[in-house]
Amino acid sequence: MNIETANRLLQYRKENNLSQEELAEKIGVSRQAVSKWERAEASPDTDNLIRLAEIYGVSLDEMLTGKKTDNTENAEAKSDEPQESSEDFTPDENTEYTKHDKVSFKNGIHVESKDGNKVHISFKDGVNVYEKEGNRVHAGWDGVQVDEKGKNRVYTDENGNVMVDKKLQEEHWANPNYKILIKFPFWAIALAAFLAWGFSGLCFGWALSWICLLTIPLYYSLIDAIFKKNPSHFAFPVLAVAAYIIFGYFKICGGWAFGWIVFLTIPVYYCVCSLINSGKSRDE
Repeated sequence: MNIETANRLLQYRKENNLSQEELAEKIGVSRQAVSKWERAEASPDTDNLIRLAEIYGVSLDEMLTGKKTDNTENAEAKSDEPQESSEDFTPDENTEYTKHDKVSFKNGIHVESKDGNKVHISFKDGVNVYEKEGNRVHAGWDGVQVDEKGKNRVYTDENGNVMVDKKLQEEHWANPNYKILIKFPFWAIALAAFLAWGFSGLCFGWALSWICLLTIPLYYSLIDAIFKKNPSHFAFPVLAVAAYIIFGYFKICGGWAFGWIVFLTIPVYYCVCSLINSGKSRDE
């Protein structure tokens, strides 16, 4: 074996991060035999040459002569070309398609139904639900907002206070149960639970105890939904966020990896609400 070929064998072995012992074990020869090949003191037989070419991922001609074959060059040229994924979907040319609901996972989760209802979820903008009637529910870093046909009915101010439309409240003051429930200091209970949980250090302590504060908009929106007999007024997106956080921390239903699926229940919930409201409209 000439010295050029021996040097190539040494180079290939180093490029593959193999020691002489490791290479010898792969081929089934002694370390001394590998050393002699790389010093041009001996030549591997045909079977060992083929085995070396397989280990180094080169052709036999390239290993012996240092020149790449046409097949190797063509293969590398093809590898540089953009490959079409075998998983790419190709519509059937003989099938007629119609545009329906829109689902996108770009920068969040976005669902738009054919009838005009929309749900947009992202870490930047929070959870936003839009109904075709003009109702909107928002839950994000700036708090919770509930709009009904362009009018802001419920929102969270900069101090975390849940502000409810006064006229909306007056519509229900005649009902003594509503008056009792709406004046019940639930916010104080939620705040006390938040502090007690945080100081105790149980179940992740402060890292998770703030979820108690999410129960405040859930409580007041639930009362409004019950007494106004409109389930769409319930802050269901806030409940979905709370569920996602609980699933993640306690590793329920796959934890963070699959817990996000709970957000897909938001459009389902509001679709059901839309059906209920449309049924009530027909009855009236």
